[in-house]
Amino acid sequence: MTFASVGAGRWSASLLAMSADIALAPPPAPEITAAATVPVLRCTGLVKAFGDRVAVDGVSLEVARGEIYGLLGPNGAGKTTTIKLACGLLHADRGTITIDGHMSAEELAAKNAIGYVPQDIALYPDLTARENLSFLGRLYGLRRALLRERVDEALELTDLVDRANDRVDSYSGGMKRRLNIAAGLLHHPLLLVLDEPTVGVDPQSRHAILERVEGFGGAGMAVLYTTHYMEEAERVCDRVGIIDHGRLIAEGTRRELVAQLGEKDRIDLVAAGDLEQLAAVCRTVPGIEAALTADGRVRLVAEDGRSVLPPVLEAAEHAGVQVNSVEVVEADLEAVFMHLTGTALRE
Repeated sequence: MTFASVGAGRWSASLLAMSADIALAPPPAPEITAAATVPVLRCTGLVKAFGDRVAVDGVSLEVARGEIYGLLGPNGAGKTTTIKLACGLLHADRGTITIDGHMSAEELAAKNAIGYVPQDIALYPDLTARENLSFLGRLYGLRRALLRERVDEALELTDLVDRANDRVDSYSGGMKRRLNIAAGLLHHPLLLVLDEPTVGVDPQSRHAILERVEGFGGAGMAVLYTTHYMEEAERVCDRVGIIDHGRLIAEGTRRELVAQLGEKDRIDLVAAGDLEQLAAVCRTVPGIEAALTADGRVRLVAEDGRSVLPPVLEAAEHAGVQVNSVEVVEADLEAVFMHLTGTALRE
């Protein structure tokens, strides 16, 4: 399996250079062809129900070569079901899925073009990292020198060379996550699908994983990345699809999504007292478009954050709530989510 538009050799060299922090001149831009403009993944009108519960409701999206597409939404929004449909692990009730312009997601050739990294760790704990990757590589049909080369490459990309011969049950959570990603890279997939790859890891490991993901997109791989962390979507994703209750409610670059709010700001109030009461009185203030409680604070969306602060503080005083700190934040994806759904992003 090789990259159709990038080439396995250049892909490997680019990623290994990124991993080792080697400064290389960027490769020449590939010639734009009709094949290069075909999305690696195209989903159209996907619907999937489990009994009376509709988990995915009319989702359509595309992921291009070299693009990191983020599927952003709370737990239970339909992210994992959507990517399982895209990987051919579930059969859609309605809709179509095309891989590389011509393959159905359920075809064996399409599955060979996908590197799927599930949220749950899919490794054998009593084997070493090298043994895990060697076994999984054989399942992809890799043998002898090529298998050893791909295993070494995957270990290098995920910074696990020094621990390659240690059993996985001795690894930290972050190392297991990185090895999980390494397993999805062995066969040089056209599309890498990452389902919440940083859940439950420490900040240092999260930073390392995000750095690697950014490098994959830069090297020409198509990446479908699901998360419920706003800051991750803003950092690594070229485009973001916001999904809630099974429906894709907005899609675009960060700039395009934030533009939906115009010049609106987000205001965070840290207060002592009844936060629900504070949110309720804030909703009566002219210029406040949304007010809710989240993470022990009250969050507001306003046309002009600074101009509404005096009446907001006055309303808080009348409500008997003491405001301890105020922060006005420029519009971001969290403000977009609040604007579109009327709620904060749920864990």
